[in-house]
Amino acid sequence: MRLSRAAASAVLGFFALFATSNANNSHHQGVDYEAVKSDIWAALTDSKEFWPADFGNYGPFLIRLAWHCAGSYRTSDGRGGCDGGRIRYLPERGWPDNVNLDKALDVLEPLKIRHPSISWGDLIILAGTTAIEHMGGPVLGYCGGRTDDANGDASLQLGPTALQVDIANCTLNGNCSFPLGPTTIGLIYVNPEGHLADGDPVGITPDIRSSFGRMGMNDRETVALIGGGHSFGKAHGACPTGAGPSPIEDPANPWPGTCGNGTSKGKGRNTFSSGFEGPWTTAPTNWTNQYFSNLLDFNWTIITGPGAHKQWTPNAISGKKSPPSGIMMLTSDIGLISEDKYKALVQEYATNISSLSTEFAHAWYKLTSRDIGPAWRCKGPWVAPPQPFQLPLPDAPAQSADLWSLADKVKNVLSASTKGPSDTTADGQPYVGALLINVAKQCASSYRDTDHSGGCNGASFLLAPQNDYPLNKGTGDVVSSVLKPIADATPGASIADLIVLSGTVALAQASGRYDFYDHLRGGRVDLKTAWNLEEVSRLAPRTYIANPIVAVRDDWVVRGLTVPQGVALAGLPRSTFQQKNLGYSGSFGDPSKVDNTLFKLLVTESWVPTNKTGPAGPEYVAVDKPDVFVLQSDLVLHWDGEAKAVVQEFAADNDAFLDALVDAWSTIMNADLPPK
Repeated sequence: MRLSRAAASAVLGFFALFATSNANNSHHQGVDYEAVKSDIWAALTDSKEFWPADFGNYGPFLIRLAWHCAGSYRTSDGRGGCDGGRIRYLPERGWPDNVNLDKALDVLEPLKIRHPSISWGDLIILAGTTAIEHMGGPVLGYCGGRTDDANGDASLQLGPTALQVDIANCTLNGNCSFPLGPTTIGLIYVNPEGHLADGDPVGITPDIRSSFGRMGMNDRETVALIGGGHSFGKAHGACPTGAGPSPIEDPANPWPGTCGNGTSKGKGRNTFSSGFEGPWTTAPTNWTNQYFSNLLDFNWTIITGPGAHKQWTPNAISGKKSPPSGIMMLTSDIGLISEDKYKALVQEYATNISSLSTEFAHAWYKLTSRDIGPAWRCKGPWVAPPQPFQLPLPDAPAQSADLWSLADKVKNVLSASTKGPSDTTADGQPYVGALLINVAKQCASSYRDTDHSGGCNGASFLLAPQNDYPLNKGTGDVVSSVLKPIADATPGASIADLIVLSGTVALAQASGRYDFYDHLRGGRVDLKTAWNLEEVSRLAPRTYIANPIVAVRDDWVVRGLTVPQGVALAGLPRSTFQQKNLGYSGSFGDPSKVDNTLFKLLVTESWVPTNKTGPAGPEYVAVDKPDVFVLQSDLVLHWDGEAKAVVQEFAADNDAFLDALVDAWSTIMNADLPPK
């Protein structure tokens, strides 16, 4: 069944759905998205001799480019995605799954020259999204606002590189697992030929579910994306000799193609990209659900295609209609009817194109937007309403509490007696400042600069599942006993704002550095109900990196911290009460003081393990100071050469440490807020 362009627009119309409410957002940093979209629309059917468009339409080609640019995203650390436009650079440019996508970039280059203000990342996703609409497909909206990277360094952790091995090794390529996204490094999801290319459709279904799941997709989204994507275009494997040298082997003329002869060699009907050959449907430039009906209406037999790869050809079911000539399926496609849960979705989408259209539109928007972060970061005239994957927050109240008036209330409770958790200062007084600093640190610690997710806005760490993360143990008790009474007595005061304020006040009071207040911001809100579990689970602490130096440094990268900022945050005072609550022996100094004590200890003391290991890693004790304890992550700062230089600087200069701490604290507390 083909969905007409008018019907598709009625289901989830594109480029008009949100145009009225977002008309004032049609330009972003000089980008005229309407004009860019118009030029993309015209370019789709303007076939060029250097790379002829299949069926006279570049739409399927640009959908593949957008999908592969965005599809590198993984939930484990928020890396990948099209923000940065790094598909233009190695290593992504050279992945086997991206064969010939350099030509798709060449198709778009005149548009980039004509519209220099649009980023490559935005242009790639807009081109793919426009292509879907051009061929009658449903689209929920478009989220712009990407910025381009100057190189491919941020993709090195995706592999295949030594850095990827350090962070997320795969001992058998084709059998890769969490925290990597794909099952095969160099592919976007799975090997479509089967698990380890074995041609078994039953054996590939666990790979499909695992890989798409590691990229944040559930079963409904997975089947809609695979089938919706394969509704368009064809695979290319015209001959067995391949695409030719890669960009690594021949940067000047990558993948020239080896099929055919003369001026048509390596292109058009002689193209080799994936090594499979043929379309999935008889209408590869129209939005239909024929992919799903084809899976169900015919028997499928495995063959070796002209590109020397395993693929499937249709045969008539006894007494039923004959299949159309020329269509094919991949082992990964046949896998969708080889498992009951997937097959039920294939049956649904084969008989209900409206259901398919709705699911595909939402899944495509998620695929192409999830690395951008919350909805407020989306730019352009067609931004969809906030989606669950964007971890939406409630609207801010009409009137928020004045933080400065609340600061005095926080100061009054720092040394007040409490029935809840508390430390004791060197002179025997109760003190909750270090606990409040820890609460604020933990509240903000979920923020990932890689996909702009998490942070303290919403105070989500007080709700499931984050409140059960080991490092958050006891933080809710501190909030309940110290901060909630203040919030209850102050209309418009959010717990999230109070958390950040109280940690900042405690730092300023304990250090004597009142420039901690210089970047203090309010306006945070509180979640009343937990986020969707499927979506928020990506913010779980990362514990999979074995090398402690790599783990600490990669944590800084994911959080968007510089080395001095990361080192400085390690010097925050630690609550002895909280350390013992986490299963440790104690801390390194007076919890009511903020100074360079930790760094002087790291430079001067020798350390041995205590045989205690908690959620923050192994504990060590000073050989000559049996009541002084640090963590392995602290010692890493002295083991790593670059960090050690910063430790030595901070040990010698307390003001340098405090300068860096002020900078680091404001960075992590405000990272998830919109710019002023």
